[in-house]
Amino acid sequence: MISVHMATQHFFFRLIPPRGSFAEDMTEAERALMSEHAEYLRGYFEQGVVLAYGPVFDPAGLYGMGIFAVDDEAEAERIAQGDPTIRAGLHTYSLSPMYLSGSRAGNSE
Repeated sequence: MISVHMATQHFFFRLIPPRGSFAEDMTEAERALMSEHAEYLRGYFEQGVVLAYGPVFDPAGLYGMGIFAVDDEAEAERIAQGDPTIRAGLHTYSLSPMYLSGSRAGNSE
C-alpha cells in the first residue's frame, strides 16, 4: 500500500483595517472585536496551524499578519473568513501562498 502524504502549504494572511487611523481611534465595539480576533488566532497558534501573527508597523499603514500552515488554500480561506473581524465586516483580508524556507520565533508575551 502506498501512503500519500499531502505537503503542508503556507499562506501569508494580511488583515486590512477599515481605515488608516484604526489603531489610534478604534471604538469600544471595534476593540472588543479585536480581542475576539486575538483569541481566535491564538487558538490556531496553539494548535500549530498559525505559525506567527501580530501587527505590522508598515510606514504605509498598520496591518495585521499571520502565517498559516494548512493542507490547502480552502483551509486557509476558512480560517480567514472565520476571523471575528472579517465576519463582522470590520476588516478585509488577503491571502498569498508562500514558500516557508525556514522559521524561528520567540514568544514576546
